[in-house]
Amino acid sequence: MLATRENLKAVQAVQIVELIFDRFKDALSKGDRIEIRGFGNFVIRNYETRTGRNPKTGESVAVKPKGRPYFKVGKELKDRLIVLNES
Repeated sequence: MLATRENLKAVQAVQIVELIFDRFKDALSKGDRIEIRGFGNFVIRNYETRTGRNPKTGESVAVKPKGRPYFKVGKELKDRLIVLNES
């Protein structure tokens, strides 16, 4: 769709999308926040060490601290989704 809409070759459209996602990955790996106005924000949430459970054995295991990507929907997108669900 990007290629057709912007009169690009398919290969160019793929390269553009890959470039954008590569920059997103770079930013998040550095701990930066990504804001896409009208859409939402991506951040890394850090989780502390905790005790988990092995689902096969039921045994308690220590889960190491980790960071995970988190997305928060922006107000404009949230409002558009609410309108779509109401109709």
